[in-house]
Amino acid sequence: MSSLSETSQQIIQDAVTEFSRATRFPLAFGGYESHGITTVTALSGTHGLSLQGLRVANRRGLGGKAMVEHRPRFTRDYMSSRQISHDYDVEIGAEDIVMLVAVPVVVEGETRAVLYGGTRGEAPPDESFLRAAAAVSHTLADEIRTEDARAPASPEPAAPELPGPLLEELRNSHAEIRRIAAETTDPVARARLSTLEHRLAGLGRGSQPHDTIHLTDRELDVLTHAALGGTNAEIGVVLGIAESTVKSYLKTAMGKLEASTRHAAVAAARGFGLIP
Repeated sequence: MSSLSETSQQIIQDAVTEFSRATRFPLAFGGYESHGITTVTALSGTHGLSLQGLRVANRRGLGGKAMVEHRPRFTRDYMSSRQISHDYDVEIGAEDIVMLVAVPVVVEGETRAVLYGGTRGEAPPDESFLRAAAAVSHTLADEIRTEDARAPASPEPAAPELPGPLLEELRNSHAEIRRIAAETTDPVARARLSTLEHRLAGLGRGSQPHDTIHLTDRELDVLTHAALGGTNAEIGVVLGIAESTVKSYLKTAMGKLEASTRHAAVAAARGFGLIP
């Protein structure tokens, strides 16, 4: 989170303090998740501030694994563990942490925060700490839901509409840039053209995240020309491929976009910011 309200910070600090008390870990810390990063903003029982502001990314370190797996993860000897990446050894080492547990706080199927508990070589708590940790995690999840309900809805800003002739020119230029990029043998020029093509694809309209939508270059080429109204035969001539191949690329693109028609596929690709 880029900035926390006073209430949100107090909620996470109270949760970290309670996590340490309930689990009997001598030190605890935690923070909220935002865009794949958990930022530590609450500490309890630490010797210094090495962990303050620590940014833990998805899949990195112990907390990063807990974030993506949606379940608690722990290691009895953090520094020697081969099951995690060691991106944060400096910060963890500064607190002399030996055993570490990371518990994700999951709300509606998404990790919204992570709570950590650690020891410095003392005898670790017995395994009942997992039940106590789960109880604190569930309480924090309930408080996050309450805060979500209180937050005013942020309406999605309307995407600016381009005039028809300008939008048509944009789409034709986008298709031409893709054609040139496919033909050039200069890798530097191709990379620059690809960057320009991506900028044009989302120009003048809001785009949804499309991290899970992976179309091949040829599938995008076919959709780009289908968006211009080309028939399968016409697209084949422009791209130098058989009409049956055009149909095949279009079919796989429709499947990835969960579209039942070519028009729906074009609309979906535009909604994801893949084509203008």
